[in-house]
Amino acid sequence: MVSPEPALAGDLSAAPTVVVTGAAGWLGKNLVRALAGDRERVRCLVQSADEATLLEIVSPSIETVVGDVRDPAVIDRLFEGTPAPTVFHCAGVIHPAKSTREFFDVNVGGTELVLDRARRAGARRFVHVSSNSPFGANPTPTDRFDEDSPYNPYMGYGQSKVEAEEVVQRDGARGDLETVILRPPWFYGPFQPDRQTQFLQALRRGRFPMVGDGTQQRSMVFTGNLVHGLLRAEVAPKAAGRAYWIADAEPYELRTVFETVRDALEAEGFSVTRRQPRIPAAFGALAARADGLAQGTGRYIQALHVLGELRDTIACDIGRARAELGYDPQTDLLEGMRVSIRWCVERGERL
Repeated sequence: MVSPEPALAGDLSAAPTVVVTGAAGWLGKNLVRALAGDRERVRCLVQSADEATLLEIVSPSIETVVGDVRDPAVIDRLFEGTPAPTVFHCAGVIHPAKSTREFFDVNVGGTELVLDRARRAGARRFVHVSSNSPFGANPTPTDRFDEDSPYNPYMGYGQSKVEAEEVVQRDGARGDLETVILRPPWFYGPFQPDRQTQFLQALRRGRFPMVGDGTQQRSMVFTGNLVHGLLRAEVAPKAAGRAYWIADAEPYELRTVFETVRDALEAEGFSVTRRQPRIPAAFGALAARADGLAQGTGRYIQALHVLGELRDTIACDIGRARAELGYDPQTDLLEGMRVSIRWCVERGERL
């Protein structure tokens, strides 16, 4: 749970009504719980009746609409009776179940639909959750992306998020809807999906591979820090029409990430092996090539995609977010991973 944001001098007022897409996703569940404490209405788009039930019991302020972000009739229902809301557009496909076409149907087409309906509802601000993937990998471990870095999309997901950002930017430039783009990297925290739990399990047992020497760096973001960034993007006056990287205070070397996860597991009472299998960086490059070939035929193989990315530095500078949003990430990797582990334990998940 994230506490209500403290007001800063010059802040816009937070909207009493908010609309959240992707509300039952990893980020969405964290965001909705933060919003439920101080908003009159939190209208949520979810994909199933079961997801709706689990959200509605959190707070009487939460209302749900069940359906697909690609369905115009569903999006119409989502915005019914929501005068001048803030829109947090978190819906998106990262790992498609069937084909790479889903990237574009959901990440681009869905964004277009939500933007159009937000404008017609008189939305006060549209906060769009993007990704690091439109920018690919840093050329060196010491390089950092900033908001002036050029697009260099990584695979189908990256291209779809570039196109989604361009749609948001064009709509914002029209002048009748304030838009803000946030670019989070790999995130971690409560309500994590199975793939993140499997990552923790594999690291605990010494089964998750290190590609290369581990000096490649990664920006990561605890979900609580990311929610803080989202809430700041809603009210910061300078944010309209801007894009921001949102991450933990500093990037981490990949070998530090792995060791910190093991430290967090031990701190929460788990036995851990420090054995670390290693794979040459060239093998990661082969995985990336195979991933590209597969995606070229419309196929998506998650294990190939993850392995191919592990060789890269993907790191950003959050200076603009600090200066213009008042973004101040308080949780570091060790603390955030301990929170994640406790969340798993409380739900009986096996680590």
